Amino acid sequence: MMTDTENPVLVSLNEAVRMTSMSRTMINRYRAEGRFPQPVPIGFKRIAFVRAEVTAWIKERIAERADKAVA
Repeated sequence: MMTDTENPVLVSLNEAVRMTSMSRTMINRYRAEGRFPQPVPIGFKRIAFVRAEVTAWIKERIAERADKAVA
């Protein structure tokens, strides 16, 4: 069976927007601050994100919510 690291899937900025429910502007701001996965350059003025990294970022946000509820 292949894992995400053996067969990574790239998603567009628009797909990352849909996955996170964040705006493009917010994702770009978070990227600039080092708070969001960095993109992979795929062509002239084109970037994509590794789906597994975006999914992991989402899971971290959920875990942080759970941690704050316990504290």
